[in-house]
Amino acid sequence: MDIIIVGAGAAGLVAGIEAAKNGANVTILEKNEKPGKKILASGNGRCNLTNVDQSKDAYRGENPDFAWNIINQFGHFDAMQFFTKIGVYTKNKNGYIYPYSEQAASVLEILLKEAEYLKIKIKTLEEVVKIKPLDEGFEVISKTWTYQGDKVIITAGSMASPQLGGSDSGYALAQALGQPLIKPLPALVALEGVGEYFARWSGVRMEGKVTLLVDNVPEVSSEGEIQFTDYGVSGIPIFDISRFATRAIDDGSQVIVVLDLMPDFTEEFLIGLLESRIENCPYKNLQESLVGLIPKKMIPIVANTDKTLREVATWIKCYPVLVKRAHSLLQAQVCSGGVDTKELNPQTLESKLVPGLYFAGEIVDVDGKCGGYNLQWAWSSGTIAGKNASQGEK
Repeated sequence: MDIIIVGAGAAGLVAGIEAAKNGANVTILEKNEKPGKKILASGNGRCNLTNVDQSKDAYRGENPDFAWNIINQFGHFDAMQFFTKIGVYTKNKNGYIYPYSEQAASVLEILLKEAEYLKIKIKTLEEVVKIKPLDEGFEVISKTWTYQGDKVIITAGSMASPQLGGSDSGYALAQALGQPLIKPLPALVALEGVGEYFARWSGVRMEGKVTLLVDNVPEVSSEGEIQFTDYGVSGIPIFDISRFATRAIDDGSQVIVVLDLMPDFTEEFLIGLLESRIENCPYKNLQESLVGLIPKKMIPIVANTDKTLREVATWIKCYPVLVKRAHSLLQAQVCSGGVDTKELNPQTLESKLVPGLYFAGEIVDVDGKCGGYNLQWAWSSGTIAGKNASQGEK
């Protein structure tokens, strides 16, 4: 069984390892000069391999059940066992799983060593321009060579982070083979707001809750450290809701992010707290009474002089940011959208349109929350695609 894999990222490498363990001859074609560039950048260079808190809502797409079917076949414990077996000892940091070295480079080095041991051929600077189904097998045509294979797995990633090799090349190959796409848009990305005041809060970080309103209807919420920037808002909770924001903006909807800057308190409790602070220190005005509760830069934004105490409490609990757009694909960690899962087998990841063709990783319409979920999808989908592609007749 000869299997050709297009893309030597996280999904492509584990797909190749799984297929080779099952006896297949594997060739991986990578258009960049080195494999695994996004692995090196993941987790700020520490490589958040997966997360012990697994749930269906951690994986997004037009059909969320699709990702969960694959995750249930190869979950986070399976991923941890796989990496332990090949030499990546892991550590648990509040549910986030990292290599013990906390070096993404060590993860990539060990994956490549395993590929070498299994005699997987990895050819870099090989940009695939066409995949041609034959009566038996495929021709995979790069800019320099034509390869023959019995099965093909496309793991070419997305357009996110072009500085790390992201491009639309995989989408073009998929569309040429008749696979429909869900429009790829930035995900895990900061959001730019409408207004001139953002420089005033730039640099502030606060634990809080964010709620996305689409045409004034709450759609999704997330909690964590909000980062306030000179263009709008960022941080993990913003990243987690960003895929919904970008898709709503693309649909022409109004998008507002409502910030709860003190999520541990109800509005009524906060009103009482502010009243008691003023009673205890009657020589302080309303703005001065907020010192010690919220960062100083935020006080004139939520408590300008014409606001009553009740209005200030409402503003702290429900501060609206009208979203203009998301940051570009250059800043996005992943994309939402991709190869439409309706035309993929939900158990094997084989195309329903082209027998012998499989897809895995970020090219598929699946994107995860922050915290190791996108890498878990890569390990899960790559393993399942590699396993099923290497089974059956040539």
